Amino acid sequence: MKILVTGGAGFIGSALVRHIVRDTGDAVINVDKLTYAGNLESLAQVAGSDRYAFEQVDICDRGALDRVFQQHQPHAVMHLAAESHVDRSIDGPAAFIETNIVGTYTLLEAARQYWAGLQGAARDGFRFHHISTDEVYGDLEDPEDLFTETTPYAPSSPYSASKASSDHLVRAWRRTYGLPTIITNCSNNYGPYHFPEKLIPLMILNALEGKPLPVYGKGLQVRDWLYVEDHARALYKVVTEGKLGETYNVGGHNEKRNIEVVLTICDLLEELAPAKPAGVAQYRDLITYVQDRPGHDMRYAIDASKIQQELGWTPQETFESGIRKTVQWYLDNREWCQHVQDGSYQRERLGL
Repeated sequence: MKILVTGGAGFIGSALVRHIVRDTGDAVINVDKLTYAGNLESLAQVAGSDRYAFEQVDICDRGALDRVFQQHQPHAVMHLAAESHVDRSIDGPAAFIETNIVGTYTLLEAARQYWAGLQGAARDGFRFHHISTDEVYGDLEDPEDLFTETTPYAPSSPYSASKASSDHLVRAWRRTYGLPTIITNCSNNYGPYHFPEKLIPLMILNALEGKPLPVYGKGLQVRDWLYVEDHARALYKVVTEGKLGETYNVGGHNEKRNIEVVLTICDLLEELAPAKPAGVAQYRDLITYVQDRPGHDMRYAIDASKIQQELGWTPQETFESGIRKTVQWYLDNREWCQHVQDGSYQRERLGL
């Protein structure tokens, strides 16, 4: 099978691409604009495969998308390309509207035209898998509640509102045009190759440099943490075995308060990187509480029983095993981190 993956140079996308090329016999066409969050260095281990192709294309560029579909003739689309950082969406929502809503619309139309031209088994087997977030559901007030596939949408940020919009478009294109679609909504991902603006890699790298570890409010926000390689396995399971028209929630069964996550990272670094920066007695001393961001959701938690019961997927990593692997990966891959921090990873994008 040939799978067209949008956003394949991003954090989750690159994990998915690595999984498909490394662990299956399928081929990948990686379509990525290479914004600041796209990093081809994250794909170095599979870039030489004859089952991997890269197209630097903006999903808002209809002509380029049409060319990619006709040239590569994919059997499925896995749509991950998105602006995804909540803080950035608060400071500059326009890019989120453009990429997450207009881009998804443009991709849906390109896929619909391509699918309409297919015949027989190729048409019957085609599917459009849209990868979304649990943030579209808003937050949970009852500590016992969980997000299910039927939880009403109540997005809180420009980011989550734009992702909710894209989910609605995908469902409308199935209802109106019959496009064979599937949607997944995932909890917070973490793991190797995560861009350092996000909580876990930011805490690891700041601590190693003796910088403050900024925690919003009192750090009591609860998230369900999903190891990114577990997520990649789930996504492949859905695109190959999932039922068309269905939604599947993907979670890690690992609810943690943000402050717990930060404290766990500090304690792992005490063990794995005991040689601290000058002036740092304990990594925990670097924790700094800062003003909470506007509209900050307090708790997300996913009920992932449907994908477990229907498709047999469960996460392989606990939070304890996954966070240890993650911290160790950042310690072992300082060059990748340095290239992101100093911006040199973008030279390939710019052709320098």
